[in-house]
Amino acid sequence: MKISTLIALTGLAATGAVQAQSSVTLYGMVDAGVEYVTHVAPAGGSLTRMPSNTGILPSRFGLRGREDLGGGLSAVYTLEMGFAPDTGASGQGGRLFGRQSTVGLSGDWGAVTLGRQWTMLFWSLLDSDLVGPSIYGLGSLDSYIPNSRIDNSIAYKGKFSDFTVGATYSAGRDTVNAGPSPAGTNCPGESGADSKACREWSALVKYDTKTWGAALAYDEMNGRTPASATDVVLPAGLTSSSKSDSRLMVNGYVNLAALKIGGGLIRRKNEGSVTRPKSDLWYIAAAYPLTSAWTIDGTVAKLSYKNFDNADSTLLAVRSLYKLSKRTTLYAQIGTIRNDSLANVSVSGGAPGSNPALGGSQTGTMVGINHTF
Repeated sequence: MKISTLIALTGLAATGAVQAQSSVTLYGMVDAGVEYVTHVAPAGGSLTRMPSNTGILPSRFGLRGREDLGGGLSAVYTLEMGFAPDTGASGQGGRLFGRQSTVGLSGDWGAVTLGRQWTMLFWSLLDSDLVGPSIYGLGSLDSYIPNSRIDNSIAYKGKFSDFTVGATYSAGRDTVNAGPSPAGTNCPGESGADSKACREWSALVKYDTKTWGAALAYDEMNGRTPASATDVVLPAGLTSSSKSDSRLMVNGYVNLAALKIGGGLIRRKNEGSVTRPKSDLWYIAAAYPLTSAWTIDGTVAKLSYKNFDNADSTLLAVRSLYKLSKRTTLYAQIGTIRNDSLANVSVSGGAPGSNPALGGSQTGTMVGINHTF
């Protein structure tokens, strides 16, 4: 259900009524399915489950609004919660509005928003990562990619002709640990003792035309000093605000008639890791509509570490999407991963507990339904 209304906000004043115009939209998505994963450690058996986190897209419910302030200026806000369709539990570590919680101002010059929101790494990937936050995708190789949100942040993003530019800054990027959240880093920051603790910043330059586009983005987050011996700071090893975990993204896409091809590179430098501080994540993806209702897409991605042998992981995923209507899609997808002898990355980003043994290959399949409203 989508509601778009004009609401007259009337206040009494000495000279009469003061009026402003606002629009409010309720929206959401429910995506659920059944997954089968092979070669799960420690016994190497299979696993059948209904994943919590994603199918082809994560389930969510949101409220988006805008108020016209006049002169081309608007007040904007977004409140968006994620949830697990298998249990109904809140996502993003149990937050009420864990996907987005923002308020700000927008105009022809762009928008400035404050709250919990996406970093520019997310916005850089939208057009080149064609399978997106699917259960078999880049999130299996780097869980931060589909969870690149930050708390306590201010962001700017604007589009000028074919160019998009943006930046974010957070003084305390993540208040939740990795127990309830797959990408939680237990770094609330906002410390008077250390202004650099848990800081995050990102920047984006993007160029889009009807036939092709390219993007360049950078994302960096600082660590903090643990408060006690039992205090866990994630990513593991970011035990000082002088240490950082950064990702440089370069990507692009091209439209060849009905066929779309995208690809890119994420170069990561994690100063919290002693053995694997530098890595490259390559991917190439394609999507083709067989009919107006039926689309086939897929991706190939490889995570490789510099100066550390036998720890690479290569993922291949293919999906079939069939639209029953504008809002309802049936899908089937299959993913397979090949790990080197010192890697045990799971093919599935749907829920924890599906990793293979070291050096183990693995296949996952899933069928499900996605409905938007």
